[in-house]
Amino acid sequence: MLLKILPSSCVLMIALLLSACGYHLRGALDLPSEMKSIYIEGASAPLAEQFKKALASSSVQVVSSRAAAGTIITISNEDSLKNAASLGASGRANQYNLEYRLNYEITDVNNVQLVKSQPITIRRDYFNDQQLILGKDNEEIVIRNEMYQQAVRTMINQVRAALKVK
Repeated sequence: MLLKILPSSCVLMIALLLSACGYHLRGALDLPSEMKSIYIEGASAPLAEQFKKALASSSVQVVSSRAAAGTIITISNEDSLKNAASLGASGRANQYNLEYRLNYEITDVNNVQLVKSQPITIRRDYFNDQQLILGKDNEEIVIRNEMYQQAVRTMINQVRAALKVK
């Protein structure tokens, strides 16, 4: 009898300890109630997709109209750049600099500005091995997705901070 109770009590004890220490699933965000519905205006498709992925595990809904939103994020001047940082003997690029820039502003449903227009600039470098062309194309896609993710995390953190002050 004791052997049947012991495993289930251990599982219960571990669950209680994890919840008491603030453990949450990776990617899940603890967001204020004002952020339960967000409208994203002016974002490119990859950035909007990263917003949806980041907010999906936090039961936040990305809505399709301003009227249905509690928080509105307006994106402007979004731009991606790719420059050759160094050239090899054959004249082909050995290293690239990637840059992702945008401006964003955050308002609430009453058009009260929570975060004034702010820029985000994210830079990454990667080595371009001419022997592995296909792999390097995939590497660039992965790096760009990480840049979008970083921009989303920055904006969400700004919203959380602004709503705490409010």
